[in-house]
Amino acid sequence: MATKDTQTKLKNWEPNPDITPEELEEMRVEVLDRIIIARVGLLLRHPFFGNMATRLRIQAADEWLGTAAVDGRNLYFNTQFFNAMNNKEIEFVIAHEILHCVFDHLGRRDERNPMLYNIAADYIVNNLLVRDRIGTIPSIVSCYQDFKYEGWSSEEVYDELFKEAKKNGEEYLKQLGEMLDEHLDLEGDGSEEGNNGKDGKGRPKYSKAEMDQIRDEVKEAMINASQTAGAGNTPAGVARMIKELTEPKMNWRELIRQQIQSTIKSDFTFSRPSRKGWHTGAILPGMDFQDTIDLCICIDMSGSIGNSQAADFLGEIQGIMEEFKDYKIKLWCFDTQVYNEQDFSADNGESLVDYEILGGGGTDFMVNWTYMKENDIQPKKFLMFTDGYAWDSWGDEDYCETVFIIHSHHDKNLQAPFGVTAHYDEAA
Repeated sequence: MATKDTQTKLKNWEPNPDITPEELEEMRVEVLDRIIIARVGLLLRHPFFGNMATRLRIQAADEWLGTAAVDGRNLYFNTQFFNAMNNKEIEFVIAHEILHCVFDHLGRRDERNPMLYNIAADYIVNNLLVRDRIGTIPSIVSCYQDFKYEGWSSEEVYDELFKEAKKNGEEYLKQLGEMLDEHLDLEGDGSEEGNNGKDGKGRPKYSKAEMDQIRDEVKEAMINASQTAGAGNTPAGVARMIKELTEPKMNWRELIRQQIQSTIKSDFTFSRPSRKGWHTGAILPGMDFQDTIDLCICIDMSGSIGNSQAADFLGEIQGIMEEFKDYKIKLWCFDTQVYNEQDFSADNGESLVDYEILGGGGTDFMVNWTYMKENDIQPKKFLMFTDGYAWDSWGDEDYCETVFIIHSHHDKNLQAPFGVTAHYDEAA
């Protein structure tokens, strides 16, 4: 971690305020040539990044930009900033911008604190580039990079930074490093028509519809770049994303239906044989109606899941349950504690939609496993409807089979570290 003193020593670049327009133009021509050389270098050594880079239009933005920025279609640069770097450092910055697009950091911030989320995103990007030796991390600024976040998502890093900022104040974060680029806040800035509008200084402005289109363009470019690069030449984290994009996805309802069905169909026993087949001499297993909990469902009411979303989810679950003759459900809500545990079965399942939803505080996933252990609840399947914002722990991996249903208005690429992950989509 860079201290404030270290940061001061490392940051040795400042723009020259006295540079003339003629000098700046001459420098810009040279920088453009060096950016092109850096793109060729990426093509030769890191073909995925090189192919992604070639689709970006290079745009000088000295009027409004101090470092670098990307919007999914254009790479914006400050002439003096790029001039202060060598070619390998420029490669790093270009790849840095590409990964912001690949990981959709422009759209994933949601309602999070912009500064904290931008720092978190930089940790993810810079760690990947340093680990895979993509270019050279620039020496002119002290960047956010720490391998303690290896394998984390930007949302997980954000949660950690949020806790530290809450404990130590935001001044603490200023000691950690600096951002290589400016994280453009583009979504919804343009008119309904959009048309790549600009503000008074030339900063790009896009409508939400245009930003959605750009995201689709980036996804297609990722797939094409990976195919062109060939096997083994795409970073592992990016390759996983591309696999998710290209593989057919199971409807979340169907996934839950299968998970529920697997618990019901396993309840066969020879303790009370079925009369069917007695005339043939065969003794077939009958259904075991012993008093066990077949399925547990909990609803995360930590504040970011609304009552209406939770109620809609329960309605969907009721509809799925009605497809089965026999079922047993134990249901509760939670935030930092468990609320309103109730049992439902085929006899009273119609009242599921009238279940009272309680909670609305912080988040502690582990309270669910603590509650189950303390009350000797051992479900065959445990379903958690959540926003996916786990803080210290997702739960006890070894206690029971778990299905996380993550609401789609949050990170659509988020995967739980164990069990099965489905994404709840109200529009699906």
